[in-house]
Amino acid sequence: MTNTPREPQPQPARTPPSHARLRPSDVARVGAAGLRARPLRVFLSAVGIAIGIAAMLAVVGISASSRADLDRTLDELGTNLLTVSPGTTMYGTDAQLPKASVLMIDRIAPVRSVSEVGRIDAHAYRNDRIPSGQTGSIEVLATRSDLLRTLGAQVTTGAWLNDATARYPAVVLGAKAARRLDVRTPGVRIWLGDTWFGVAGILAPVPLAKELDAAALVGWPVAQRYLGFDAHPTFVYVRSAEPSVEAVRSALAATTNPEAPNEVRVSRPSDALAAQRATDQTLGALLLGLGAVALLVGGIGVANTMVISVLERRPEIGLRRSLGASRGQIRLQFLAESLLLSALGGVGGVLLGIGVTAGYSATQSWPTMVPPWAVVGGLGSTLLIGAVAGLYPAVQASRLSPTEALAAP
Repeated sequence: MTNTPREPQPQPARTPPSHARLRPSDVARVGAAGLRARPLRVFLSAVGIAIGIAAMLAVVGISASSRADLDRTLDELGTNLLTVSPGTTMYGTDAQLPKASVLMIDRIAPVRSVSEVGRIDAHAYRNDRIPSGQTGSIEVLATRSDLLRTLGAQVTTGAWLNDATARYPAVVLGAKAARRLDVRTPGVRIWLGDTWFGVAGILAPVPLAKELDAAALVGWPVAQRYLGFDAHPTFVYVRSAEPSVEAVRSALAATTNPEAPNEVRVSRPSDALAAQRATDQTLGALLLGLGAVALLVGGIGVANTMVISVLERRPEIGLRRSLGASRGQIRLQFLAESLLLSALGGVGGVLLGIGVTAGYSATQSWPTMVPPWAVVGGLGSTLLIGAVAGLYPAVQASRLSPTEALAAP
């Protein structure tokens, strides 16, 4: 029996070894290990990101808190207040409002309430020994007893003028006028127009009628009897139904002075507050730009940290490559480190920004408002910066061959 030689069997083709796939948890663990190896450098880089995010978030939060406080004030005081005051005549001289201005304005159907004050040629002093030139810029105004209801103003101490006290030498001081006269409580007397007046009360600041804050307010009848008041109003305050504000505004000049409507000025005090809000928004945009610059500087710090990390860890990269790590895994490792570093700075910046906003709002008695979009945008911008800052170092690390990396000093 002869042995016949066997034909060689074809060998199966060898498949190249496949690289193990890294799970997201593995990527996060490897990236965190790289950060823990250099805690001080990581901390300083994260601080740069945190300062930029905190600056941007604090600007947005403080602006939002300021606007919330302003909106609350407008809701309390209302935006339906209109102020009528005299303008100038065609000859350039100061005009006068008619004495019956309030009665004529009150006939407009949508008007809910109307009151008036009139400037008096007199001055208020703490006592009769003060030199006449030291007026403290305090005006003396004749007023009606329904003024507080129309303006929504409040008395901090004492009482407002009523139909009885308005006929006697009693005065209510605005908030600034009381400070300038050093009057803290009612019951004291001040020298007003060569007559002693007793202080009946002190007003709280009136945001929609600033002219009252530095004024001494007396009753309409007593102003005519003791101070030579001519009964021409200087300011007429009008409250109208909210939907009809513009219609009432357009009719006020002709109603107040039918013979010369061009000599009447009509304004809306809440517009000044709206302009203040626009100014705050402009300032907020400027500060946001500064915050963006700080964020850019933080991103450069992250990029610098990652580039130095690649240079220092070339032997580690070569060892991982020789053990089978692919270029994509090396790239993913360094990109994960950059993202984690930026996320640390972002979270710290958000917490710092919220803390700064809450602290400043508390000092101003504002409601603390941090828009959710600002928090999400802040964290998103840090991750974007981390991805951009870490992309180049990650690509450079993945391009290192095992021999080149292990040969590095």
